Amino acid sequence: MTMLKDLLSQHSEISLAIGGLVIGAVFGAITLRTNFCTMGALSDIHNFGDWRRFRAWMLAIAVAMLVTQALAAAGAVDLARSMYLAPRLGWAGNIIGGLLMGFGMVFAGGCPSRNLVRAGSGDLRSLIVLAVIGIFAFVALGGLLGPLRSALDQATAIDLGAIGDPTRAIATQGMDALLSAASGTPALGRPLLIASIASAGLAIYCFANAAFRRSPVHILSGIGVGLCVAAGWALTGLAFDEMATRPQAPISLTFVRPAGDTLDWLQRYTALGLPGFGVASLVGAIGGAFLTALARGKLGLQTFADKGDTLRCLSGAALMGIGGVLAMGCTIGQGITGISTLAAGALLAIVGMIAGGFWGLRTLERIL
Repeated sequence: MTMLKDLLSQHSEISLAIGGLVIGAVFGAITLRTNFCTMGALSDIHNFGDWRRFRAWMLAIAVAMLVTQALAAAGAVDLARSMYLAPRLGWAGNIIGGLLMGFGMVFAGGCPSRNLVRAGSGDLRSLIVLAVIGIFAFVALGGLLGPLRSALDQATAIDLGAIGDPTRAIATQGMDALLSAASGTPALGRPLLIASIASAGLAIYCFANAAFRRSPVHILSGIGVGLCVAAGWALTGLAFDEMATRPQAPISLTFVRPAGDTLDWLQRYTALGLPGFGVASLVGAIGGAFLTALARGKLGLQTFADKGDTLRCLSGAALMGIGGVLAMGCTIGQGITGISTLAAGALLAIVGMIAGGFWGLRTLERIL
């Protein structure tokens, strides 16, 4: 592993660009082929009482969590360097952002990842949705809504490192660190142990259902997406070089901030050079979906149905852009990637996304 780390870190920019493109392409192909979709999972529950796609999401979390923590234990990735495990817990942003993401994805016809694969298969509506997500992500990051976002964070975020005895400060917002601090028992602070227990519980929940066990496509989608997220952590962890001109902290699949970064990169390529992992994986997901749709004869141009459809999709995209920044990720970025680090903020965001999704489905029913 040392030789691989040296090779990737010495050529970190090209490693992240090529690796991100490949991992994104695999993710896009799996997502399109298996119809993996968080919004679709909630819609299946709401409309048909079908929990199989929801269980596929839970299985993806289980796989990503277990493999990611095993990689961390093996020294392949230092998760403490990731944005998810900062000791500052922005609980309000996680919850409110999750609600906005969940509500917005219903109106936009899917979460950012779903719109990525639809765009790859020829849906021009989804391509515009992605552009709007990227624009409003930047609006919330450092644009017109930046001061409001910052004010919310300043007013509500909890500095975990300042709680209790300074000699035993909580270093991260990981559930392992929180359990260890709350119990005073270091053994409870072992991330791999906690991930193993949580993953086993999620796997039991998934496979206890006979309908899920009889559905290979849902099982494979959960395993495939979970492994893609773990692969992202492995690549960015091994390629991390703190001495690089532009060091990129370890990260895995997430699509809200990268949607804005992709727009920026397309306009300023000559100044920015090779794309980072986020942009490369987003472009890769579109490419993977395109190749899969082409191979299956599913390519076809689509656009908005009418004015109402246009307004719903664009408003949903704006909410997802803002919500994704507040929550620090989308249904993939926090819903699988974030929770794989055991971050408490990711758990809050997931709860918000589920609640927002059901809220959005009920609202859309009334409108239609």
